[in-house]
Amino acid sequence: MRIAIDAFGSDNAPFPEVEGAILAIKENYCDKILLVGKEEILQKELEKYFYDKERIEIIPASEVVTMSDSPATVVKKKKDSSLVQAVKLHKEGKADAVVSAGNTGAMMSASLFGLGRIKNVLRPAIALTFPTKRNPKIVLDVGANVDCVPENLVQFAKLGSLYSRFFFNLEKPKVALLNIGEESSKGNELSKNVYEKLSNFEDINFVGNIEGKEMMKGIVDVVVCDGFVGNVMLKTVEGVAVAIFDMLKEQLKKDWIAKIGALLSYPAYAYLKKKLDQSEHGGALLIGLNGVPIVAHGSSNAKAIKNAVKVAAKIVDSGFVQHAKEYFEGK
Repeated sequence: MRIAIDAFGSDNAPFPEVEGAILAIKENYCDKILLVGKEEILQKELEKYFYDKERIEIIPASEVVTMSDSPATVVKKKKDSSLVQAVKLHKEGKADAVVSAGNTGAMMSASLFGLGRIKNVLRPAIALTFPTKRNPKIVLDVGANVDCVPENLVQFAKLGSLYSRFFFNLEKPKVALLNIGEESSKGNELSKNVYEKLSNFEDINFVGNIEGKEMMKGIVDVVVCDGFVGNVMLKTVEGVAVAIFDMLKEQLKKDWIAKIGALLSYPAYAYLKKKLDQSEHGGALLIGLNGVPIVAHGSSNAKAIKNAVKVAAKIVDSGFVQHAKEYFEGK
């Protein structure tokens, strides 16, 4: 299995991408990694490490997509960028999946243009593996579509259900709609319309609405929402997690009694930090496309890149994309 990595996507590129690629190879998440970007810089960085040189290949690309670049024009104006070239490798079958921690909008645009939508899928979405009290769950959309019609959310539910089945090996994943109340009458017109439509699908195990306060409990397997709501929810959870740890650090530094308590409580804090650490969960799948494009956080470290490769490889092995094609093209 070959995974292409946009080596100049993250905030600290290419250092996390290079180290993450080497870690992924050493842990045998895939057979080969194609690092796409400025050749001289990548070669110099790779020289710092000991690794199997047969399993990491540099693919030259002279341009870099920045966070300020317009996603709509990247494919035309920066054809030789590391992001566009990495997606191209996947499109041409030279890579089985592609990973980027760069501009999410540009990655979506390049993937949509290069890979195309699965037939009958109206819009792709960003499907995130979300940490919960139980096992990680899937939330979609978390940012690709801020304005949706009911049919979009219905398709997100179908895609999310299939993804959960083949990625987590769940026979009948529980699907819920993120809303302001559990009752079917709650929410805006979009939510109520989607609730009614999902209730009538026998091939989706729809269990009703879920409120934001229940998200972290992990009581359902797939949570569906539009990209605006999903992104606000995601950024809020990330911010709360950081704030909690910052407040804990302040309190634990106040006196020697608190410091002793901190030492005794360290295993619990370490477990919680790992549970909420986004780098543990790799990246999010741009779902609904003819391929496996993975977007990672811009602040990704080497561990996050490594785990994004792990996620990409697992999706490829699961056969999810082919199953999704068969499902939607057969409808």
